Amino acid sequence: MTLFVVPHDPEWPQDFESETLIIDEALGEAAIVLHHIGSTAISGILAKPIIDMLGVVQDIDAFGHKSAVLRGIGYEAMGAYGIEGRLYFRKLDAAGCRTHHLHVYETGSRHIERHLAFRDYLRSNPRKAAEYSGLKARITSGSEVSWQEYMDAKDSFITETERHAVDWYRKRNLESGDR
Repeated sequence: MTLFVVPHDPEWPQDFESETLIIDEALGEAAIVLHHIGSTAISGILAKPIIDMLGVVQDIDAFGHKSAVLRGIGYEAMGAYGIEGRLYFRKLDAAGCRTHHLHVYETGSRHIERHLAFRDYLRSNPRKAAEYSGLKARITSGSEVSWQEYMDAKDSFITETERHAVDWYRKRNLESGDR
């Protein structure tokens, strides 16, 4: 599989909203709270053309029984896929290309905060977002790069930025009174 990144598509937020409606209709609106995460949620940066969604549920084990419902709307259940406490699903189009990733966590999981913090931090810090976009351009330019090579090459940037983002996110939420 050749991995590539593309300029931000202004349709991605609407794609997220449309998919949210499909999932809510299939599962029942109260079953999951969905957030648009990942690079497609950050205006102006390069991204893989795959909508990443963060799903928050009250009971991850109970939600696991809804895998058949998600399969019915085109999702493949991948289990934890290397992250304890997560259920991961991916959706492919008719050509076999990934279109959506759904990362589901139970309320209170630390992964929820880190995903939302990273997204909000980059949305609020255009220089850092541009740095991330530039890194992705360098990784994917030239020779073919595998999914794992791409992820590994971004890891140190994400780890470092995420640490700052979580601190920033917590401080911002304390100042605004959010908990």
